[in-house]
This record gives sequence, C-alpha cells and structure tokens, in this order.
Amino acid sequence: MNIIVAVDKNWGIGYKEKTLYDFAKQKEFFGELTDNKIFVLGRKTLEMVYKSEAPRGRINICLTSQKNYKKQGAIVVNTLSELFEKLSFYNSDNVFVIGGESIYNQLLPYCKVCYVTKVDNKKQSDASFENLDKNKNWKMVKNSNPYFENNTIFYFCKYENSKPQKFNYGYEKEDLF
Repeated sequence: MNIIVAVDKNWGIGYKEKTLYDFAKQKEFFGELTDNKIFVLGRKTLEMVYKSEAPRGRINICLTSQKNYKKQGAIVVNTLSELFEKLSFYNSDNVFVIGGESIYNQLLPYCKVCYVTKVDNKKQSDASFENLDKNKNWKMVKNSNPYFENNTIFYFCKYENSKPQKFNYGYEKEDLF
C-alpha cells in the first residue's frame, strides 16, 4: 500500500479542511502516479475532493466512523478490519492512501511506500503528517530536482518503510475456502 501527501516544512498538510498548496506540477505528478489506482480516504477528504459524487471508473474506499454514511461511487467501511478485508482483493501496490490526517495516521504503519511532495515553505496548519525524516522505519530513497511554482520551491520525494505491518483481517484468508 502507498501513501501520497504534500507537506510543508513543519509537515503540515491542511488548514480548515483544505490542503495547504495547489501546484499544477503536483496535480500532474499525482495523476500520473495514481491513474487507475484504488484510493483509500476519509469522509472529509472524499467530500472535499468529490463535491457531488465519487467518479465512476475509480475505486474509492472511504473509511469513516459514521455508520450510515453513503456516497455514490464509493465503498464505505467503518473499521480497519473491514477496510483490510476489502483491500485483500486488490494488489497492494495499486492502493493509494490520499488523506486526511486521521486516515494517514491509522494507515501509515501498513504502507510500504510514501510519496511526499515537500514544500519549502511554512503555512498555518491544523492538520499534519508524521515527519518521516524522524521515523527510523522510513528512509528517503528518491528526491527530485526542485520545482518552482507560485513563488514556491517543492520536491517530489519517495520514502520506503523497512518494516510495514501486515493487514489483520480478523481471520486467515485461507479459512474462507
């Protein structure tokens, strides 16, 4: 499983339920990396990204604590166990966690790769991402040349987790057959 996120110098990711930065090059990078992939996201992120309904042709799995929540075009689950059961049918390399803060925090230990857009700037934020540079399990393996847009410098970085946790489905998959 993968994570994709944009962070500022303080590893801030959002303010008042909006992302901190919006770069055309970042959108292009995001699109290329996640085209035809499975998204895992929280309810607020789902509603922010898809104002009316989630697009058809993409699998969107929404993890929310709201038991009766429904969103056209999204598979809704309420627990990590339910999420992992749904994800067991897909190649984990094709799964991308795209936010928000709570979903990132819950799923980071299970991810093998994290694609981080590092923005060389600081903004006020009320949502943040774990500083992977301070996590001994995560190592930066790629760092792009700098990009410059909207008077801001940013980089595309790739981190790898040396000890990703395995999904716990609550049962052994082989027990189903």
